[in-house]
Amino acid sequence: MRIFLAGATGAIGRQLLPRLVERGHEVIGMTRRESKQELIRELGGQPVVTDALDPESVSQAIAHAEPEVIVHQLTAIPHALDMRHFARDFAQTNRLRTEGTDHLLAAGRAVGVRRFVAQSNTNLYARAGGPVKAEEDALDVSPPDQLRAAVEAMFHLEKAVMGAGWTEGVVLRYGAFYGPGTNISLGPEDEFVKAIRKRQVPLVGKAGGVWSFVHIEDAAEATVAALEHAAPGIYNVADDDPATIAEWLPEVARQLGAKPPRRAPRWLGRLLAGEAATVMMTELRGASNAKAKRELGWEPAHPSWRDSLVPAE
Repeated sequence: MRIFLAGATGAIGRQLLPRLVERGHEVIGMTRRESKQELIRELGGQPVVTDALDPESVSQAIAHAEPEVIVHQLTAIPHALDMRHFARDFAQTNRLRTEGTDHLLAAGRAVGVRRFVAQSNTNLYARAGGPVKAEEDALDVSPPDQLRAAVEAMFHLEKAVMGAGWTEGVVLRYGAFYGPGTNISLGPEDEFVKAIRKRQVPLVGKAGGVWSFVHIEDAAEATVAALEHAAPGIYNVADDDPATIAEWLPEVARQLGAKPPRRAPRWLGRLLAGEAATVMMTELRGASNAKAKRELGWEPAHPSWRDSLVPAE
C-alpha cells in the first residue's frame, strides 16, 4: 500500500517506518523539520516537510502523495515532561490531536484514503471500578484540571476518526511507551533513572494507580497489523502485565540497584508533584490487550515490563 505516515521521526515513527518498508509498502514520511528529511530516507521512506497545523500545507502534501492509508502518530511531548505543568507541556500535542487530526482527515477525504489509523492512549479510562479496562469500558469524563485538555484532545481524536464514515477508522490506545527513543528509555543518562537512584520518585499514598506499558517495538508491530488487516475500531495496545505503581516502581529501583522508593502521603505528593502526577500514581486504570491479541493476531515480544523495562547492561 501507499502510506502517509504523519510523525515519521517520532519514537514510534522511527520503529514503524522501516517495518512498513520491509513489508513492501511505499511510505511517505511527514516531518515539520527540514533537518529530519535524511533520517526518513535512511529509514526507507520518502520525506515531505509539512506543518501539521497548517491545513493548506497538509492538504497539498496529501494531495501530492495520494496515499491509500494515513497513519497519524503526531505528538510533541517534551523529553523531560514537567508533571506540575502538564497542561502547558502537552499544549502542542493537544493541538496536533485536535486541529492536526481534523486537517489530516479533511485532506484524506479529498483523495479518498480507505483507512485512517491514529494514536490514542490507555489513560482515558474512568478511574472507578476494576483495575484493568477493556475498550468498551467507560472513559474518564471528569479528569483533574491539569489533565483535562489532554483527555479532551484524545476524545476529539477518537470521535473524529471513528465518526468518519467515508474511511475505515482505527484507533490504537497505546500503553506507556518504553524502550529506545521514548521518555522511559531507562538508559544511564535517562532523567527518570537519575530520579529513581536519588529516591526522588516516591510512592504516593497507596500507590494504587495501575499502569499498562508497551515496548515501542511491540507498539510498532501492532500498528503494522492494524493498518494491514484490522477491522475498524478501537484497540488497546499494551503488554500482558498491568501493574500498580506500588509493584513496578520498587521493582525498577531494585533492578537498577537503587534503594527502595520513599513513601509520601497523598497531600504531600499533590504539593510536590502536582495533581496530575498524584492521580496517575493513585487512581489510573490499566488496559486489557485481549482484543488486540485476538483480532490483530498480535503477541507482544516483551510480554511484561518486569523482564525488559530495565535494559541489560
